[in-house]
This record gives sequence, structure tokens and C-alpha cells, in this order.
Amino acid sequence: MKISVILTLYNSEKSVERTIKSILGQEGIMESFELELIVIDDCSTDRTRELLRQLQVPYYSTKSNSGGPNKGRNIGLGLASGDYYCIVDHDDEWKPNRILTALSYIDKSDIISSGHTTYYTAKNKSIENVSRSISGYIFHPENETFLARMMKSNDGQKTYLGSLLLHNKYKSILFEEHFGVVDYDWILRIFHHQTALEVCESLYIRHLDEKNLSRSSTYRKKDFYYSLYALEDYQNEYPREYKIAYKRIHGSRARYYYTINNMKKARFYFIQAERSWKNIAYLFTSFLGYKWVLNRFRVFE
Repeated sequence: MKISVILTLYNSEKSVERTIKSILGQEGIMESFELELIVIDDCSTDRTRELLRQLQVPYYSTKSNSGGPNKGRNIGLGLASGDYYCIVDHDDEWKPNRILTALSYIDKSDIISSGHTTYYTAKNKSIENVSRSISGYIFHPENETFLARMMKSNDGQKTYLGSLLLHNKYKSILFEEHFGVVDYDWILRIFHHQTALEVCESLYIRHLDEKNLSRSSTYRKKDFYYSLYALEDYQNEYPREYKIAYKRIHGSRARYYYTINNMKKARFYFIQAERSWKNIAYLFTSFLGYKWVLNRFRVFE
């Protein structure tokens, strides 16, 4: 069994050593599986490449900075030769049993995900995001996860990119490179008409700070518009789910603006979002009380 691990980097000097050591330190390497680490650097300007050389880790490079991880991910998919593959962000940290645990379920599905732990560096606080099941896993029937992800549901399978172990038959599904940062459409194409399995255990850590790509205003704009663009591909086949997804995408945009204290734009998008009690509460508190809300609740992650 060979596992390809695709790691994309850009100005990752603070995390690259931790991430790579957690990958190369996996239990079972050369006993239960072979590991192929494919590193793609997006023309870093800090000490990332120097640290890679110190770690004696070979790497590939984009021709110029592409502005996001997707170009590197697609390069990695073209190079990967494993039976299964994983895609890693530069601020992920794998737990030692990450691969072995996921591999123990490949007889049940070609798509395996798991829970994870989010570590908020500024607050020095960890929160686990794990589903629960007596059996230790949850099997998701065909299209269940696809529809949940399409509708931006908070329920259902945990599908953060860093948690996935995928059969190599999905290698031909590539990431968009127009914006270079959005993976909503990729997730939908992976799970469309597929079954999947979720391991009810945290197998990796997401290190989250205010500089993460997902918190960038530029990223949020690209994610919003490209998600709406990708969603249209499923409008005729899933009209009810499309309407729900459209409203939830606007709700996510609204919560982002709420978090960064741009209440005028937050209200604009809340009006177009789902009429849930949370969104209504956020809309009203955007006039008065938002500081209290932001200090006590995770409005947006």
C-alpha cells in the first residue's frame, strides 16, 4: 500500500517543520504502508525553502506565485503515484496514528474522513470537532455528504480537506485555478453520487490564527463568488437544495462581515440569507450588542 501526501507551502517558515515531522513520523511507515511526500512551494519569500533543505525534503516549485494552494495541489495530483492520497495544508499537524487509523477502514469506502482538533493560537485554546458513534465510525450513503456540503450544512460528515484519505481513482478531479484558493466545487465533485465513511476520532490539528487564508478578506470574496458559480451546475438536478445553498452562502458571507465589524455589509447579506433564528439574532445585534456576541460565541470559523 502506497500513500501519497501532497503538501502545499507558501511562506510557511513558522509551521513547515512541525507539519513535515508530523507526516514523516507516522506510525506504520514501511511496515504497513509506503509514504510518498510531495511538497510544492508557491515561490515563498521567507525561509521556507531553506528549512526544507535543512530537513532534507525535496520539493517542487510553481513557476511564479499563484496566489493560493490550488495550483500546487494540482501539480501534486499529477505527480502522486500512491494507491491513496491526502492533501495537507501548511498549518496542519497530523497525529501519529493519522494514516494507520484511516487505512483500517478502506474496505468500507474509497473516501475516508475524520474529525479534527482546531487550535486557536492567539487564545491558546483547543476545540475538538468530532462526530460520535458507538462503532467508532459513521457510514454515509450515496449523496448524503454531497447534499450536506452543497447546502453548507453544519451537520453530517466532517469533510475538512486535511481529514480526507482518497482512493487514487479521484486524482483526475482537480482544483480550480482561476482564483486558486476555493475548494467548494472540488468537494462537491468528489462526493457527488459517492458513499463515504467518517472516522469518529480527531486525527489531526488545524492551527488557526488571524493570518490563516480562510480569514483573508480577499479569500472570502473569491470563495463567495466562485461558490455561487459552482453551485449553478447543480441547480436543475437539485432545485430545492440549490435554493438552500444559495441562502447559506450569503449567510456565511454575512457572518464574516459581522466578525470583522463591518455591520453595514453584514446586514446586506443577512437579508438575503436563511431566515434562521441565529441569522435573525445576528441581524438585530448588528445594530446593538455585537461586541457581547463576538466575545462569547464563535460566529465564524
